[in-house]
Amino acid sequence: MNIGIIAHNSKRTLIEDFCIAYKGILSKHDIYATGTTGRRIEEVTSMHVHKFLAGSLGGDKQFTEMIQRGAMDMVIFFYNPSMIDQKDPDVMTIVSACDQNIIPVATNIATAEMLILGLGRGDLDWRIGTKSSGEI
Repeated sequence: MNIGIIAHNSKRTLIEDFCIAYKGILSKHDIYATGTTGRRIEEVTSMHVHKFLAGSLGGDKQFTEMIQRGAMDMVIFFYNPSMIDQKDPDVMTIVSACDQNIIPVATNIATAEMLILGLGRGDLDWRIGTKSSGEI
């Protein structure tokens, strides 16, 4: 499955810790991330990450385009609701694209852990069936 990971600057350490903790599950899937986040995930986990441009350079748009094509199967987007920076990826655009394309999305650690543990159990395997049948 294609897992999209994105984080605002103030949440990068949290996303790194998350990826270290769940490396066993994440390493079985294709990981996509904006440039800086992807590089940092690679550095701390030694996993390969497909990297878009940095979010501020258009990577968030590349990320959103992949969601709109239905090519992402799950998105983890850690953002800081009290510190939105214009250079950070647009939360509502990404979450809305996930909702429109029936892609599970987590915007905080609690929901991300539920999704990742479900992924590990096979709870998201329905994505494979719906993608191949053209339902998504």
